[in-house]
Amino acid sequence: MIKVLKAGFYTTVQDMGRIGFASFGVPVSGVMDSYSANIANSILDNSIDSALLEITFGGTKIQFLADTFIAISGADFSPVLNQQKIKHNTRIKINSGDVLSFGKLNFGVRSYLAVKGGIQTPKVLNSRSQYQSITKNFRLQKGDILKIVPCVDDTKSTNATVKLNLPYFTSTDVECFEGPEFYLLSLQQKKQLLKTMFRVSSENSRMGYHLKETIRNNFPSILTSGVVPGTVQLTPSGKLIVLMRDCQVTGGYPRILQLTEKAINKMAQKTLNAQFKFRLINA
Repeated sequence: MIKVLKAGFYTTVQDMGRIGFASFGVPVSGVMDSYSANIANSILDNSIDSALLEITFGGTKIQFLADTFIAISGADFSPVLNQQKIKHNTRIKINSGDVLSFGKLNFGVRSYLAVKGGIQTPKVLNSRSQYQSITKNFRLQKGDILKIVPCVDDTKSTNATVKLNLPYFTSTDVECFEGPEFYLLSLQQKKQLLKTMFRVSSENSRMGYHLKETIRNNFPSILTSGVVPGTVQLTPSGKLIVLMRDCQVTGGYPRILQLTEKAINKMAQKTLNAQFKFRLINA
């Protein structure tokens, strides 16, 4: 078991999400940064779909009530185990009673804590991902108890490590494809879209990132159409919205771009005023 001593700013249980329920209006959800989450699970030889903790902006403190192994990847919030600093992307032995906490932000936005065997919260619609109105709670609360798989004696080395890819967190290139309504843009608007250094506004969440810079347009409204994580919408006011993992399944704004999976992951590690440029790639 894991006991939540301090939930932090926004900590949730996530896996790879709910696939196949869009017709019921259910978002995919799942980890915002699948690249980092997969690293943490892979270090522990977990399945890629094993549930883990997604810790946003740190501040989380937990106590382990059983022996296990852990790995931390993604953003660096200066993790300490029993007041001793521990490394990212490394397999670490945990003893019952150990306390893990996250503090000062060094880089990134979301950190991933994987536990050997995965976190065993109840599945809802084939996923353990927390989401408001779908699961009992949409984020962790102080005092929560999370079930984990009892860890048998593991004789493998506890020093398994993956090299940190810092440029992944600092790159300003966001790769994307043309969206279904990209053709509505004039040549000048297309140039502006691809040359502008955009900034993330204060309106950013697991649902979507609103950008500060705008692109003026007089496009007609479109029929409500399907959207997915990574869809970039252009509103009548000129504001761009990058949809993220908890986004709705339909929308009525022109879909001018579609981010790659890698780009969605990189966006998930950006926060207020972070700068980036869209880079169009060939289909």
